[in-house]
Amino acid sequence: MAEHRTMQRDALLEAARSLLSEGGTEALTFPALAARTGLARSSVYEYFRSRAAVVEELCAVDFPVWAAEVEDAMERADTPQAKVEAYVRRQLALAGDRRHRAVVAISAGELDPGAREKIRAAHGGLITMVVDALAALGHDEPRLTATLLQGVVDAAVRRIELGAAEDPDRITRAAVSMALHGVAG
Repeated sequence: MAEHRTMQRDALLEAARSLLSEGGTEALTFPALAARTGLARSSVYEYFRSRAAVVEELCAVDFPVWAAEVEDAMERADTPQAKVEAYVRRQLALAGDRRHRAVVAISAGELDPGAREKIRAAHGGLITMVVDALAALGHDEPRLTATLLQGVVDAAVRRIELGAAEDPDRITRAAVSMALHGVAG
């Protein structure tokens, strides 16, 4: 029985990812989740009490997966500068992944304070990964610099998500250039 519940919960999360990546937070409704999974709407409420609860669960499940991918890319880099570049490039490469798109859609949406705090904490963990590399590059305030760097990454992700006029590779190159050289180019 527990295995069946786990399978249904996983199916609901997969449906939530699809809905979020296709239509943003507005698309994530319990009737839509029920329709995607073939469950009764009342069954959806047995797993999640609200949209925010679905969002929190997605963050808890998905964020560590791609944070680990970013960390892995950074560990393979051999200089502080290469680590910063890996930090930016890996996040932007993941931007096309449905798990990432779902979390981006979530963070853009209206959430209760608990869900927002979980997202903030997850982002904080991501930012912490690059602090040492920035300190090694001589930044006086590496934590602040890391936060600002993540702002550049987030803006590039949104640009890719929106299907901007530029090719995603151009957006990535521009974000890496900004991360490594600032506005000096």
